[in-house]
Amino acid sequence: MSLTTARQYPATRMRRMRRDDFSRRLMREHTLTADDLIWPVFVLEGEDRREAVPSMPGVERLSLDLLIEEAREARDLGIPLLALFPVVDPALKSELAEEAFSANGLIQRSVRALKEAVPELGIMTDVALDPYTSHGQDGILDDLGYVQNDRTVETLLKQALSHAEAGADIVAPSDMMDGRIGAIRQVLEQEQLHNTRIMAYSAKYASSYYGPFRDAVGSATNLGRADKSTYQMDPANGEEALHEVALDLAEGADMVMVKPGMPYLDVVRRVKDELRVPTFAYQVSGEYAMHMAAFDNGWLDADAVMLESLMCFKRAGADGVLTYFAKRAARLLAE
Repeated sequence: MSLTTARQYPATRMRRMRRDDFSRRLMREHTLTADDLIWPVFVLEGEDRREAVPSMPGVERLSLDLLIEEAREARDLGIPLLALFPVVDPALKSELAEEAFSANGLIQRSVRALKEAVPELGIMTDVALDPYTSHGQDGILDDLGYVQNDRTVETLLKQALSHAEAGADIVAPSDMMDGRIGAIRQVLEQEQLHNTRIMAYSAKYASSYYGPFRDAVGSATNLGRADKSTYQMDPANGEEALHEVALDLAEGADMVMVKPGMPYLDVVRRVKDELRVPTFAYQVSGEYAMHMAAFDNGWLDADAVMLESLMCFKRAGADGVLTYFAKRAARLLAE
């Protein structure tokens, strides 16, 4: 029966099924559980250290000992995966981002410690150079300040391999260099790391929603007034996103991501409908900050709007969501 031939009112009263909680539950098309949540966290050097991120109320940078405690709680709440981001000492940043692939780097040590302390929790690492470069870009610059694609991929390979060797379950290239997924997959296969999964940031837009994240990892000052539009996607483009995703899948990605999230739910829907692969979205720092500003001012019901926003990702086709609300949402969903 098509919509044009559907039964008419009053034979059909759509509100009948909305009248009671039991019938609303029976016809609900999508559900949200802790299984759908990925928690992004920021790790810094030292012990017993926590630093608030002013532009992300409620989010903290944590030293590894405190992060392990939080990771145990995340596991107990049923969150399956933690996404790890480094706060790199400015003294270790450089033009060529050598610290990114140090075997004893902050991320590599954190992965080893987390997998030892909380082996049941999945650990995903960010494969990108912007936390490690003195200029804040995601790659190696030429003499004119342009990010060199193939030269950058050479360093990303070393970074991804160092994360996998440390025990990362998933490496997540977020740099948007051409060809990096195939190159990373090839080196993982060569090194017998067959089960290291790749979640590709396949449709990552040159968005203005990333500001608070750059504050959190300390790259905002390095980047200054520069932007990333020569490698991240134009927010005006949708067809291009499908091309990007298809390329990453062909090169060996196990999962793909759309970033940012809510402003790009149309892209999530198209990726899921047309390619039918594990598809994720990132509710990015700017989205989080906007929500928190409204919550803190009493303009929106915090818990209700938070859960509604996450459900919208599921309705759009996302299999999971990276969200700074993960622990808060998991607690509510457990009640």
